[in-house]
Amino acid sequence: MTDTIDTYAVTADELRQFIERYEQLESEKKDVAEQLKELMAEAKGRGYDTKVMRKVIALRKRKPDEIAEEEAVLDMYKAALGMA
Repeated sequence: MTDTIDTYAVTADELRQFIERYEQLESEKKDVAEQLKELMAEAKGRGYDTKVMRKVIALRKRKPDEIAEEEAVLDMYKAALGMA
């Protein structure tokens, strides 16, 4: 019976640690999100188009081959619709 109680206590401590770490990371994520919002507000205040900046940031995360393929398909679709 003591083993079960000891195991439960260790498990409860470990569970509490996981939950507290998660809560800490959530708090940090909120702080980072606020910093990102402030950064974009500053960029907008200096005249940058933040919508385009976000697109550039997303493109920088992708592989050049994926971007080229998507752009080729986009050009093809635009040409088919007479938008080129």
